[in-house]
Amino acid sequence: MSSPALPTRDAIVATAQESIARGSKSFAAASKLFDRPVRERAWLLYAWCRACDDIADGQDHGHDMTGVDDGPARLAEISAKTEYALAGRVVGDPAFDALRIFAAETTLPPALARDLIAGFALDAEGWRPRTEADLYQYCYHVAGAVGCMMALAMGVAATDEATLDRACDLGIAFQLANIARDIAEDARAGRCYLPQDWLDEMGLRADTLLAPENRAPLGLLGVRLAHLAAGYEASARRGTPALSFRSAWAVLAAADIYGAIARGVASLGPRAWDDRVTTSSAAKLAMIGKAFFAASRRAQAYPPAPRDGALWTRPRNTEGRANHIR
Repeated sequence: MSSPALPTRDAIVATAQESIARGSKSFAAASKLFDRPVRERAWLLYAWCRACDDIADGQDHGHDMTGVDDGPARLAEISAKTEYALAGRVVGDPAFDALRIFAAETTLPPALARDLIAGFALDAEGWRPRTEADLYQYCYHVAGAVGCMMALAMGVAATDEATLDRACDLGIAFQLANIARDIAEDARAGRCYLPQDWLDEMGLRADTLLAPENRAPLGLLGVRLAHLAAGYEASARRGTPALSFRSAWAVLAAADIYGAIARGVASLGPRAWDDRVTTSSAAKLAMIGKAFFAASRRAQAYPPAPRDGALWTRPRNTEGRANHIR
């Protein structure tokens, strides 16, 4: 009896496209701006990231988080399937076979994929940041590393550290915006990504964040997160001259769309968590149009300049660095 045929690359790409359409309308919209090869690699990478996140949190495409009581087992599943994919072996799970294809096509350094999993390990242990530096380290593991991998999908060389730093900055900006937007949702799930130092400064406790009397100081922390996100977003924009026009267009559009989330949290202040902060379809289209013109003049708008030394910098030898913040 013959073995069943393995899913083709086209089939896995199609499944990945369905995943991004369900999981993130913002990223799906931005991905359409890439040329076809980069777009497909973006979908492949997203499918794996989304699946890891869903397994770790017990959710479906980023929705309906249930909380889990078997975090170590879930992490072991993620790690095992990822290592199979990195080794070029067929996993039999479309999301992890998406990583297998992505890694082969981009010459992905395995450390970057493992760095993302290190972030899930921190969540599985119920880790919380003590300091602002801890917060950045966490943001690197769960989003900055993804930014680096996306840069590889766009053709950036793994040895181009300067451009990868800018890509990492964009991932950190996105994650800071996520944390700001999801403070209430995370608190209800028993999580808090605000540094303990910040809470102490404001006289807040992680287990009572959502008490009505805490809304004013919590609003100030939302503004602080948004301000930090803006700094990393601005740094990321300076990496776009190293990209092709269409890749720069997509990156700048994503920066505008996600940046609007952080700005929305800041503008709402204490009311930021009454409803989930979102960006309308009309606003996204306007940002995509704006990004087209920004990409056209990116060399003039973002001339070569040293990266801001005040920004947190990703570790160069990253494997195992999650231990640094425990």
